Amino acid sequence: MPTLEEARTVARFLHALGGGAEVRRKAAARELSRGDPLDANELVGHLISLARQGWEPATCVLSDFLAALQRESEHIPHISALRRLAHVQSLDTVADLFAQGPAKRQMDPDAAARADAHAFSQSLGHLKQQARLTRDPDTLSRLATVSNPSVLRNVLINPRLTEDLVVRIAARRPARPEPLLEIWRSSRWSVRHAVRRALVFNPYLPPEVGAKIVPLLNTGDLRELVSDKSVHASLRAQADRLLAESPGAAQSARQALELEEEHPEAEGGAA
Repeated sequence: MPTLEEARTVARFLHALGGGAEVRRKAAARELSRGDPLDANELVGHLISLARQGWEPATCVLSDFLAALQRESEHIPHISALRRLAHVQSLDTVADLFAQGPAKRQMDPDAAARADAHAFSQSLGHLKQQARLTRDPDTLSRLATVSNPSVLRNVLINPRLTEDLVVRIAARRPARPEPLLEIWRSSRWSVRHAVRRALVFNPYLPPEVGAKIVPLLNTGDLRELVSDKSVHASLRAQADRLLAESPGAAQSARQALELEEEHPEAEGGAA
């Protein structure tokens, strides 16, 4: 089983890795595939705890591991066993990551398609090209309301797109899940705190995605999430569990990190 120290070594390695979010996400998937599923769960559990203590390398790379669970699942041989074994291991904060079921609220796909057809008469190809290339903020804002995920995918790579608009898209209600998933998959925008917050508080977001975002929120967000009855119950329970982590364990982790910062040579000798 990976120890806390081994998890910190993995976090440092990925934190120092160049090449962007995609490279780190694939590296995280390799780490999760390296041992058996019990090891993978222990590693993720340690990273969640370290991130909750505010240790920067873990805080930065935790999102890569959670994205890997969602987007690199075909490259993690034992992915289907992780949830079941996390319960067996009593790793509740890890088991929470594998929430399932429909979103708290759902928008009828036919209603979404009719709304798109009523608002836009152009062909899908034209809308995608316009979404990618338009320089007009009003046109971009209108295109951001399209439910077709391929259109929003092009909106998200438009250089004129602002964080404020992405937050509005992520918070839009009612909404189909597909456009929300495109935002979560965007390496450019899914790292923004305001965007993550807008997504996870949107009751139209599937819980399997929301569960990968909750551990990335700050304490204030988690407290608000617990009390927000419009959010999926599993996400509220997950937030509550993260807030209720043992204060004694938290203090021990902080002391260990402070000791390392004061005596970095001790760690080097241990390696």
